[in-house]
Amino acid sequence: MNEGTAPSNRLRLSIVLGTAGLLLFSNACMIGPKYQRPGAPAPPAFKEEPPAGWKEAQPNDGAQRGKWWKVYNDPRLDGLEDQVSISNQNVLAAEAQFREAKAAVSIARAGLFPTVTAAPSASRSGTGAASRVQYLYTIPIDLTYQIDVWGSIRRGVAANSAIAQASSAQLENARLLYQAELASDYFQIQGVDASQQLLEATVKSYERYVQLTQDRFDGGVASKGDVALAQTQLETARAQLVDLGVQRAQFEHAIAVLTGKPPSELSIPAAPKQAPPPAFLVGIPSALLERRPDIAAAERQVAAANEQIGIAKAAFYPSLIFSAGAGSQAKAIGDLLTWPTRFWSLGGQLAGTLFDAGKRHAQVRLTQAAYDATVANYRQTVLTAFQEVEDSLAQLRILSQEGEIVDRAVKSAQLSLEISTDQYRGGLTNYLQVITAQTSLLQNQRAAVELLTRRMGASVSLIQALGGGWDASQLPSSQDLRR
Repeated sequence: MNEGTAPSNRLRLSIVLGTAGLLLFSNACMIGPKYQRPGAPAPPAFKEEPPAGWKEAQPNDGAQRGKWWKVYNDPRLDGLEDQVSISNQNVLAAEAQFREAKAAVSIARAGLFPTVTAAPSASRSGTGAASRVQYLYTIPIDLTYQIDVWGSIRRGVAANSAIAQASSAQLENARLLYQAELASDYFQIQGVDASQQLLEATVKSYERYVQLTQDRFDGGVASKGDVALAQTQLETARAQLVDLGVQRAQFEHAIAVLTGKPPSELSIPAAPKQAPPPAFLVGIPSALLERRPDIAAAERQVAAANEQIGIAKAAFYPSLIFSAGAGSQAKAIGDLLTWPTRFWSLGGQLAGTLFDAGKRHAQVRLTQAAYDATVANYRQTVLTAFQEVEDSLAQLRILSQEGEIVDRAVKSAQLSLEISTDQYRGGLTNYLQVITAQTSLLQNQRAAVELLTRRMGASVSLIQALGGGWDASQLPSSQDLRR
């Protein structure tokens, strides 16, 4: 047996046994409160009911999964929505923030492991005479390890993991927000196109009425005032038709930016055909807590705040730092590998704060107050989520009822115009009555188009309020955050 082998083995054994014992002890000690998800109000059923004809949801039912916009069965919308996750700059910024949060988890986890450093050096010294010049070569390796006795490092890892999960949920919430905004703008464009189609037909109709009054004026039956009224009605409709171009351009430009393109690179062909919103399952209120990414983000922030309380309380206890060093030092490079040139050291340090004028107590109070604030924010987010679902359900139901009324009004206005026109042709009434009937018909027709557009927008808002196609199972796990 070589000299020094037995001490070296004893050194290794003592390091291993000592480290194992400290790790076992530290795993048993976790200062601070154990996290429990805070309670939040969840009614057994929504107050508002979906429009008549929608399927009643069962407890295990949910909203459209995955690409929720496919429920509208519009390939052009599908193509636009797919661009949001790829090219929307706000979504890309949120994705970069999530990657930052993941990196912070890795940084925090590094504290659970020893830090090993090496600083090789070579020096030359002398007293002036060449024969007195000396060389010294050193290869030191140092190990420093803070034993996580009270769990503050592990709580730091858990806090950063919760923050990263919250960032992931915020990314999904941003994606859902801009996807819903795009769908809403898209249906607004369809509404504008339908209004343009209506006004184009109206302009053609008014042109025939102008010709009618002109013919009657030429025949000495109508007055010049009738011709002026008909011409005024025509020009007013033409002005309304032109004005719709402003709205359409703005919505088209907004969609371009949402897809990450300059407005000059996107043109959406006219699609005046409108359809009522499709029926889909709403689910039950308790499921909403798992389906909204903003609720998940708020809950994960509560978890992170809880870990901060434990970190603050752990500061009352001393920290234990284990250190070890080894290396070789020789006057010649060839001697660095010989046993007599080797050196080692082993030690520990117990460090604690004896007086800080109440700083640590204040830090605990600060983290407890921050935790209470995150709990309140979480519960407010839940309440807001229920409000948004109820608002969208009410809007869909009421607008559906209003649409039926407006449809009847359109039919009545159409009949009124036909009667007024026949009476005017027969000389039984003046042209003012025709103008009144025309105005009433156009107003009700435009109201019908607007209502259908609003119903489509309300359906998008409802899907967004229900969380789109997301649920909490899609949050990254602790293992995912290490990759």
